[in-house]
Amino acid sequence: MKLSFRNLRFPVEQARGRRYPEPPHPYRNEFQRDRDRIVHARAFRRLENKTQVFPPGVSDHFRNRLTHTIEVAQIARTVAMVLDLDEDLTEALALSHDIGHPPFAHAGEKELDQEMARFGDRFDHNLHALRIVEQFERRYARFPGLNLTFEVREGMAKHSRDFEPGEFPELDEYLPGLRPPLEAQIIDPADEIAYNTADLDDAYSANLISLDEVCHAVPAYGELLETIQTQYCGASIQVQFRESIRSLIDWLVSGLIEGTVQAVKASGVSSLDDIRRCPRRLVRLTEERERATVALKKYLLRNVYQSEVVRAERERTAGMIPRLFRYYMEDPTRLPVAYAEQLEEVPAHRLVCDYLAGMTDGYLIRIHEQLFGGQGS
Repeated sequence: MKLSFRNLRFPVEQARGRRYPEPPHPYRNEFQRDRDRIVHARAFRRLENKTQVFPPGVSDHFRNRLTHTIEVAQIARTVAMVLDLDEDLTEALALSHDIGHPPFAHAGEKELDQEMARFGDRFDHNLHALRIVEQFERRYARFPGLNLTFEVREGMAKHSRDFEPGEFPELDEYLPGLRPPLEAQIIDPADEIAYNTADLDDAYSANLISLDEVCHAVPAYGELLETIQTQYCGASIQVQFRESIRSLIDWLVSGLIEGTVQAVKASGVSSLDDIRRCPRRLVRLTEERERATVALKKYLLRNVYQSEVVRAERERTAGMIPRLFRYYMEDPTRLPVAYAEQLEEVPAHRLVCDYLAGMTDGYLIRIHEQLFGGQGS
């Protein structure tokens, strides 16, 4: 199935270009080049050793931030393909959407933000992602960062939120007050589908949930599971469960496509400019599947994210961040030379934050052990 939203596709030939002009590539368009630059970035590789939800010590089979990103990209690319939108722009945005995450997932982000608040500042992983692709990656002789197109940088700034002029002064160049293209609007719901279904899968493998409880809390999932059990009555419970996860992903992705088609038709938009000026985003789930998603998120929050095994590990590991932050703030010259050399130009708290945010989980734990002894001491 392919729907004709070609008039709403962002035309790559109309891209606003890069901060530092470059000649065109002989066989890759601008968004394909951006996608490839993200894949080759060190920040992208570091996602392999950053927690998604479950710590690596619990199992070797759980998602990490990199495998989650790949799943988001697969879902987002499928939606873009069916809607006849630009798959390359969509994939570049999906692959970059988490590169600004610090160690230890959202718990780590919260700890860094609290430390920055003491200096009247803040940490936001989306803003940090932009700084990574604009400054921190050093792969090219002619410019700092990855020199991505405006559209990819705009999508990174807006994929999960809209903002008004002046709300985030550092983002005022990215058309505040206007919606991003549909390609960027796909990323947040694709991300939600990927992590809800993956966390359900991983939580079942960790023996944190029972299928009866899930079916009671999320009746739509119960119906899918019942169909699978009838269709594959001779299969093991584990195989039936995995089939149900596949069905759930397909059901939600189909609902995202259908909901977007309904919203676009109801809005009357017929051009990219109409999308930008639309009062609300148009990429969304159908009402039925949005209700199921809300129910699933509530269940996962109650039974997985707030479970003892996840909460205890989260407190132990994320708690290392403030201790390291304050250690480096006591004497910022303790920072690696590349950071310490910037102390006359950049506030110390920002350099410390950037240094810690760029670490993988494993590296931060090793540094903590070297400085303070045991992991939790």
